[in-house]
Amino acid sequence: MEEESELLKKRREKIDSLKADGIDLYPNDARVGETTAAISERFGRLTPEELEKVTERFTLAGRVMAVRDFGKGAFISVQDRKGRLQAFLRKNQLGEKAFALFKRLDIGDIVWLAGRVFKTRTGELTIDVEENGLRLLSKSLRSLPEKWHGLTDVEIRYRQRHLDLIVNPEVRKVFHQRSRIISLIRRFMEERDFLEVETPMMQPKAGGAVARPFKTFHNALGMNLFLRIAPELYLKRLITGGMERVFEINRNFRNEGISTFHNPEFTMMEFYQAYATYEDLMAMTEELFVFVARNIFDSLRFNYQGKEINLTPPWPRLTVRDAVVKIGGVETAILDDAVRMTGHARKLGIEVKESDPPGKVLMAIFDETVEKNLIQPTFITHYPVDVSPLSRRNASDPSLVDRFELYISGKEIANAFSELNDPVDQRGRFEMQLKEREAGDLEAHEMDEDYIGALECGMPPTAGEGIGIDRLVMLLTDSASIRDVILFPLLRTRDVSREE
Repeated sequence: MEEESELLKKRREKIDSLKADGIDLYPNDARVGETTAAISERFGRLTPEELEKVTERFTLAGRVMAVRDFGKGAFISVQDRKGRLQAFLRKNQLGEKAFALFKRLDIGDIVWLAGRVFKTRTGELTIDVEENGLRLLSKSLRSLPEKWHGLTDVEIRYRQRHLDLIVNPEVRKVFHQRSRIISLIRRFMEERDFLEVETPMMQPKAGGAVARPFKTFHNALGMNLFLRIAPELYLKRLITGGMERVFEINRNFRNEGISTFHNPEFTMMEFYQAYATYEDLMAMTEELFVFVARNIFDSLRFNYQGKEINLTPPWPRLTVRDAVVKIGGVETAILDDAVRMTGHARKLGIEVKESDPPGKVLMAIFDETVEKNLIQPTFITHYPVDVSPLSRRNASDPSLVDRFELYISGKEIANAFSELNDPVDQRGRFEMQLKEREAGDLEAHEMDEDYIGALECGMPPTAGEGIGIDRLVMLLTDSASIRDVILFPLLRTRDVSREE
């Protein structure tokens, strides 16, 4: 860090020198006419002879990424939000004052340029900077990572995302794709008459999912509040209120571990449709993923972490039990005996308690033996009621619920079910969850009397689903970690001042 401190010292001295010469280091009156990409698209294919006939003058701005200085002339590479473009500065054309300013610039500075286009001998499209066609817009104190080594340290990349975005164009591409994917999802939902809504991020009860919440306190009201773990209970209030098709794309917060597939703050799209079942949502989910993939890849086949994923429908459907038998290799006799099933789970290294209900043990075995093997898109259905406090019971087997989860590349991407709209049954489920909380399960649901009151007004038969946006973006951008698709993932704090 000593080398960095010396560089900062030199750049601060340069800033003092520029200020002493009356140069405004941070002006705010520059106007930009074009982006680098727009100029490249318009003129990149023209011959040098054709470019000579172009008399148009262009203005653009961006960060200086590279400099090749030849004394009385120089080539610089300038990067804006759309890409990079080369510019040529000549002392005899630019003028003494402007060229002297250029000589005092550093890589990382943001500049404004004006001039015409031409092609160099090597065929590279270039801005020929005109007289006084260079201005400094923002002085950079810190150096950028080395050109050839770049910013490769994962920890630094996440902590200093601004540098990551500056020097790694593939990172910027991921977040452009993320924005596009979310835009496509919105279009898909709106075309099906779903209304986008917003529900509270701070809630008096942490509900809508089995997860541990973050807790805060509201001083003026003198009450505890929780960052939401899911918007579910509020969205279903809207269904009860007559808004029969709603969706929300927003943040959820869960006070749990961090891994390549988990971040405590994450984005989900959750939606609810009245007069639909979980089976309707399976078909809709296939349509949604096909729609997005075709717009992104123009294909339903793509690679994720070295394996080809094929989204061509229909996708396989397996019950939890069948998946544990056929994929997990567990004998049906073991699943039919709660004691043997608990013993088998322990043989697999799974921590289970004697008091855990059979459905919870079954899901623990599923997570251990099946999940990682579900590479191609697969719907897993008919979950135990023990782990589904908000789902409608299956008509044929009340110990199960009408629910599915979608797995791709060994990870859950979506979770959906036919909603429980019987207020009496719902109260009983909450009471069952309260017993689990009393037994030490901090992720179990609390009683929510306001939500039960809404159900008592009559909620139409409804199906709902949550889709993990971050995981979907990971899949469609071939990103190995959820941190690669979240601009500012949560990290442990550190004392930055000591590193200077």
